[in-house]
Amino acid sequence: MPPRRPVPEPPRPPLREALRESVAYSRRALGLVWRSSKRLTLALAAITLASAALPPAIALAGKRIVDAVVAGSRDETLRWVGVELALVAMQATATRGLGLVRSILGSRLGTDINTAILERATALELKHFEDSEFYDRLSRARREASSRPMSLVTESFALVQSVLTLAGYAALLVRYSPWVVLVLTIATVPATIAEMKFSKATFRLRNWRSEDSRRLIYLEYVLANDEHAKEVKLFGLGPMLLGRYKSLAEKFHGEDTKLATKRSIITHLLALLATLAFYGSYASMAVMAALGKLTLGNMTMYLLAFRSGQQSFQSILSGIGSIYEHNLYMSNLFLFLDGASERLDETRDASPATRDEGDGKDVKEERGIRLEGVSFRYPGQEKDGKWVLEDVDLFIPRGQSVALVGQNGAGKTTLVKLVTRLYEPTKGRVLLDGKDVKEWDRDALLERFGVVFQDFNQYHFKVQENVGVGSVSHIDEVPRIERAVEHGGAAPVVSGLPLGLETTLGRWFKDGVGLSGGQWQKIALARGFMREQADILVLDEPTAALDAEAEYAVFERFKELAKGRTTIIISHRFPTVRMADRILVLENGGIAEEGTHDELVALGKTYARLYGLQAEGYG
Repeated sequence: MPPRRPVPEPPRPPLREALRESVAYSRRALGLVWRSSKRLTLALAAITLASAALPPAIALAGKRIVDAVVAGSRDETLRWVGVELALVAMQATATRGLGLVRSILGSRLGTDINTAILERATALELKHFEDSEFYDRLSRARREASSRPMSLVTESFALVQSVLTLAGYAALLVRYSPWVVLVLTIATVPATIAEMKFSKATFRLRNWRSEDSRRLIYLEYVLANDEHAKEVKLFGLGPMLLGRYKSLAEKFHGEDTKLATKRSIITHLLALLATLAFYGSYASMAVMAALGKLTLGNMTMYLLAFRSGQQSFQSILSGIGSIYEHNLYMSNLFLFLDGASERLDETRDASPATRDEGDGKDVKEERGIRLEGVSFRYPGQEKDGKWVLEDVDLFIPRGQSVALVGQNGAGKTTLVKLVTRLYEPTKGRVLLDGKDVKEWDRDALLERFGVVFQDFNQYHFKVQENVGVGSVSHIDEVPRIERAVEHGGAAPVVSGLPLGLETTLGRWFKDGVGLSGGQWQKIALARGFMREQADILVLDEPTAALDAEAEYAVFERFKELAKGRTTIIISHRFPTVRMADRILVLENGGIAEEGTHDELVALGKTYARLYGLQAEGYG
């Protein structure tokens, strides 16, 4: 018997859904504002409430002025003119105060939210940053983060203000005709519903093209960034890339224009209904005043209350539409902040593990790095993607020097990232000193490693900071930085800079000094040697941009620094590789060969073939 299909949930009524979405994140946004500044939030609320009471009071004062003029009372006229002047001055002050509070609070909130987004990003695993969907979520969250939360709260306060102001006007107009109030209310509804629908359409359009938006930003970056300028000029890429940029930008422009035009026409036509209702009521008031059924003062008051009341009601409906739109965009922010972060567990014990053997005695685990049945696929390829590593078993005893050899894509760097827990194994586990790396405190684990990757970062900071970031807790210790510079072979580079360690590197900022690829690589090597306490050193193609003499000097120093430490070297240069105690050849997702240089050459397989090819190049 086939399984019973679940009964689908009935769709929510459109109005109910719209109202639910329009307030879904308002409370959380208000919470963000409150945490940013309680004092300014209270000030915003107080000024908003005061502003709500002033317009009806001004309308009532206007009625009193007209009545006093008609009655010929000089003193009464002057008194009420003074009252209206005071009320108008208070209204202007309140408006200016609201603008000031919103500006300061908005700046504070924008900083806090962008900080929260970046804090969230720093807590994520490396795999998230290699996932295009993650970048879409991040770009959607950041796109409106600086403005939407404050706009949402401001609109919410403005909505309360408009409601209270409208209530005041309604109390005045009901004396004239309750039906007029009802007609004005109903006439404004269609335009508001249309605004909400178009807000949702705009939101969906922007979310749908998040990836293309990132592509547009990337093309702009390539065309206007110093890192790409050489190849763009040399290969004549400018026209091609600019053509792609213009094509994508024109596509966005066309979509936005079409939607904006349709939105403008439809909402304008619907808004005319409210205008017709207003002038119909206006005409009836004027006729009644002409027939003597309304005093001039009452007509003035009703007319002002009528016009301003309709504006307040339109503000209410417009506010609901804006709040609805802001909530749609806030969903991107909160979905990003609330998403599963898969953080590393910071509460684990940092000490080496022990296990209880069969005889009941606690025995210290083996010291070194062990991979047990480790397999790995990149995120998003778990179902049918190719294994980068598959069923790898490996033990690197503490203090041993190991070199990893293999073709590009063989999994050498991936293995290093698994050991340092930048990646999680798809299958199997990685142990350090007998303890699963998942059970290590993250900071304690990373303190054990000094790593230099081939694709190192070029920070546009001072030299001291560029090197010091290798061990942030020691970034201000100049003697330690100088030792790292010496060990990394960067001393000649630093001595040739105008301000030494105080020189800013890169061309992005004033007085910055550009470096060659080899010079940057020496700075990166110095960064890797900052972790003097690290007992595991990893060099992933660290000398690719260095000449043979500089490379030899680096590894001579490296041999001295590596005494008593575990070292993992990834290199395509066999003079470097043969310095290791043990060589592993990675092929087809596994360890195809292992041994010393002489043993592997004698074996006559992949290593011997690669070594022979490189030797021919030197011959």
